[in-house]
Amino acid sequence: MIRDNQKYFNRLLVLLDALVVAATYWLAWFLWINVYVKVNNPETGILPMEIYVTAFAAIVPGYLILYNVFDMYSSKRTSRTMYEVFNIIKANTVGLVAVMVVLFAINIPDFSRGMVGVFYGFNIVAESMMRKGVRIVLRYVRRKGYNLKHMLLVGYSRAAEEYIGKIKANPEWGYEVCGILDDRVPVGAVYKGVRVIGEIDTLSAMLPENELDEIGITLSLSDYDRLESIVNICEKSGVHTKFIPDYNSVIPSRPYLEDMDGLAVVNIRRVPLTNLVNRVLKRIVDMIGASIAIILFSPVMLIAAVGVKTTSKGPLIFKQERVGLHNRPFQMYKFRSMEVQPAEEEKKGWTKKNDPRVTKIGKLLRKTSIDELPQFFNVLKGDMSLVGPRPERPLFVEKFKEEIPRYMIKHQVRPGITGWAQVSGYRGDTSIRKRIEYDLYYIENWSMTFDIKILFLTFFKGFISKNAY
Repeated sequence: MIRDNQKYFNRLLVLLDALVVAATYWLAWFLWINVYVKVNNPETGILPMEIYVTAFAAIVPGYLILYNVFDMYSSKRTSRTMYEVFNIIKANTVGLVAVMVVLFAINIPDFSRGMVGVFYGFNIVAESMMRKGVRIVLRYVRRKGYNLKHMLLVGYSRAAEEYIGKIKANPEWGYEVCGILDDRVPVGAVYKGVRVIGEIDTLSAMLPENELDEIGITLSLSDYDRLESIVNICEKSGVHTKFIPDYNSVIPSRPYLEDMDGLAVVNIRRVPLTNLVNRVLKRIVDMIGASIAIILFSPVMLIAAVGVKTTSKGPLIFKQERVGLHNRPFQMYKFRSMEVQPAEEEKKGWTKKNDPRVTKIGKLLRKTSIDELPQFFNVLKGDMSLVGPRPERPLFVEKFKEEIPRYMIKHQVRPGITGWAQVSGYRGDTSIRKRIEYDLYYIENWSMTFDIKILFLTFFKGFISKNAY
């Protein structure tokens, strides 16, 4: 069974980690001591090799313990590569600090700190590459039908359908759903190749007969009164059990849990930016980033300003009311890209392809997103952020909040110049529901590294868009 394979795989992974730590340690020693120091500072005192061998004997097991502490030996079939890379960085950083503290405590001034720093960098890169290589091999093997986890789902529901859909769309995860147990859907019914094979009451009889790796409890909301008894049956069998709730439309993928004296309280919405430290950090980055952007793009903005003023009549800057943080309205700035028009005409709707209201220079400004550059001043004022959900006009907010579930959640954070939806292709005249889906994912999964990723992608995907009219 797969649980036995996992045991042997973890042993192999520990061995590979030990080899990587050993290889990067001696590579750092060779390059720093035998190449850099001897060539550039030959008069520097060099410790005998035996000292470095002694340190090596402590560093290898020490790093393996750190990797275990930072959850690097648990099964992560569906986790992202970046999660593992961050854990590698954290483990190595703790290891670096620990080595420095020990060297200071036992007073070995000639032990090369430079070599330790080189080892730190080499080990992060090599460990990340090794782990990525292992992931690639495993995913290839799983796509071929090996190293699979066999599952049984208990309950036919929206959660069951969504879970099956994701497994079918990601064969590299290595899951195979063997069947579904349910009382309401007839035996023999099929969803995406997965068959209903019996009623829920047959679970206790079925578990001893099948070599299942996992049970997925996917009961519909109306059957939640049976949840406790089903969990008890599964735990008696010793099979790893998962609970996939049938209310994902209400609770996010990463809910915030509170422990109230042993009582688990689930918060409906997890918004990292409600944390004061996160808000302050993001605001500092916004102000610094907007100031630098204004300086860097000032020649482009000057050329755009001249182009707007010399090709059409009207104001240089177009101001439009948008809804921002906590549903507060603000004036968003853009370079004017349309002919001046009455307010009633302006409110008719979004700009369409080949819209006659757009000026010739306006088409270029919109296509390249240069018309958005004045919004850096909105960022300095505090109306907007560099990254966040794009703000809408009040009339569209009133419309969408009635039509689209959870639409108003986007106003729990500052709107942005660019966002996860925009770099994912949902910009302009595209599905508003998909945009909100991406906006909510950003809000619930915010981190500074996520912001940096979006800003990076903006340079390649965000400035020029086929949907920008």
